[in-house]
Amino acid sequence: QVQLVESGGGLVQTGGSLRLSCAASGMKWRPNSMTWYRQVPEKKRELVASITPAGRTNYAGSVKGRFTISGDNAKPEVWLQMNNLSPDDTAVYYCNIYNQWEGEHWGQGIQVTVSS
Repeated sequence: QVQLVESGGGLVQTGGSLRLSCAASGMKWRPNSMTWYRQVPEKKRELVASITPAGRTNYAGSVKGRFTISGDNAKPEVWLQMNNLSPDDTAVYYCNIYNQWEGEHWGQGIQVTVSS
């Protein structure tokens, strides 16, 4: 059974940094993509950053230049380095790992809170 476990969230002050990790177990095939999403109450889940096996990355405009996604396809594991955090970054962050044979899988979500 595939399981994604996230870690690294918490409470940080404005301007601070956090590094989220998402480690997958039970996957038989390497990912086609690894993505971080975030969600705040009563809003749709939004894409934060994604990375392909070739290392191609994509970022939401609101985090470009502050967040960096990286990944290890062999494990697989994906990280999100978040710098210069603001209260607008407060959300539950979810990792998503997809491959065409096993479909997509989600982490349980991890809270990131940025105080002003």
